[in-house]
Amino acid sequence: MPNTHSTTKKKALLQAAKELFGECGYAETTFKKISERAGVALGLLTHHYGNKEKLFLACGLDVLTSFQARLIEATAQAQSGFDAVMSFCEAYLAFSIDPGTNWLVLVRCSPYSDMKTSDDRAVMNEKFEEIHRILIDCLNQGIADGTIAKTEPRTTAMVIISLMVGANRTRVLTPYESSKLYEETLIFVARAIAPTA
Repeated sequence: MPNTHSTTKKKALLQAAKELFGECGYAETTFKKISERAGVALGLLTHHYGNKEKLFLACGLDVLTSFQARLIEATAQAQSGFDAVMSFCEAYLAFSIDPGTNWLVLVRCSPYSDMKTSDDRAVMNEKFEEIHRILIDCLNQGIADGTIAKTEPRTTAMVIISLMVGANRTRVLTPYESSKLYEETLIFVARAIAPTA
């Protein structure tokens, strides 16, 4: 039977780590800061997560799992492929500015290009590929139902996600005025995928 007290402390450490990685970045986040934020003994952090890289990976996977669930939920009820793609994009952008999602872990600290082991990189690559597959499925649906222009779905998904990443980074990391950026990004995507007359 799992120790609920230990599980609660482990969750508190993970939440504190997500907050600090997002606020301070990878280099400035220390185990000491995390344990203080969580109100949990420093030794338990090492016990539960081993080292900073493993903890960072756990944080990234936790955020990506929540993100994936939100995207699946957003696209599940769409009436057409076009609606599914637009729901995907809207959910992506909304998730990225929701303070409760800890999205900044992914934006400020990564994009996991400096993971030290190939195992960690493989885990993250697979998770990101699952995100892409959701969008590819939406695009395939739209091509099949005629609501999206005939295009190569994998390449189109990569372009759309690149646009989402760029819009998000511009909004959260730059000084540029961007209050309408997400709205304009959605208009751009809709125009790009609409079938030609």
